[in-house]
Amino acid sequence: MQVAIITGASSGLGAEYIRQLQSSKKIDEFWVIARRRDKLEKLKEISRIPVRVFAMDITLKSSIEALKTTLDAEKPTISYLIVAAGCGKIGRTYDISLEDSDRMIDLNCRAAVDVTTICLPYLTKGSRVMEIASTAGFQPLPALNIYSASKAFLISYTKTLHHELLTRGIHVTAVCPYWITDTEFLSVARTTKAPFYKHTIGSSHKKSVVAWSLMDSTLNLWVSTPSPVSLIHRLLCWIVPDFIMVPFMELLCHI
Repeated sequence: MQVAIITGASSGLGAEYIRQLQSSKKIDEFWVIARRRDKLEKLKEISRIPVRVFAMDITLKSSIEALKTTLDAEKPTISYLIVAAGCGKIGRTYDISLEDSDRMIDLNCRAAVDVTTICLPYLTKGSRVMEIASTAGFQPLPALNIYSASKAFLISYTKTLHHELLTRGIHVTAVCPYWITDTEFLSVARTTKAPFYKHTIGSSHKKSVVAWSLMDSTLNLWVSTPSPVSLIHRLLCWIVPDFIMVPFMELLCHI
């Protein structure tokens, strides 16, 4: 059986990947993972491909063990592994709670690595891995410090994984979008009431981000910048050193 495993599937990019992968002949079943069972169950209504629901919090070791047990028992071929679960909080580092700080690191870094690690034995030639990172990972960002640091980790991890799996014919891509306005990310990230990044100029939409990133995955790019703005941001971070970019972003975060 060929499966597509998608974390963070209850909404946003995760759910959009399900919509856009409907025509794939390499998927017999979607395995969808998130905490909200009711949202996951609704995915069955939009998918012509069978959907299996795993309502779990992947930051918990018990959830990782449960998923690993299912993989070991059924031994599917994983055609797509899309790690879209993530979270962020906007605000100065000293205003972000310890709980929120830990949650960003646990979900964006450790859980992403844990899910990927237990899935590695079930990837074969032609399988595609997409780790959803962010342009925030290209540089340190004021008022998004922990989030940007966690995404920098994920980008570095994914690049090396891309290299290590290259000879096995497995495509691995770090997807690095700019702001996406039609997902839940911004509404959740702004619950700190911090007066930063109030205007998301040049933002993207999930439909175009998913379509662009799937194309980049087909091309086996190790980093996907799925919009003109995210591509420009990436190029700027290559050229301009952090000691200039960080103060510049400090100015932009007040716009």
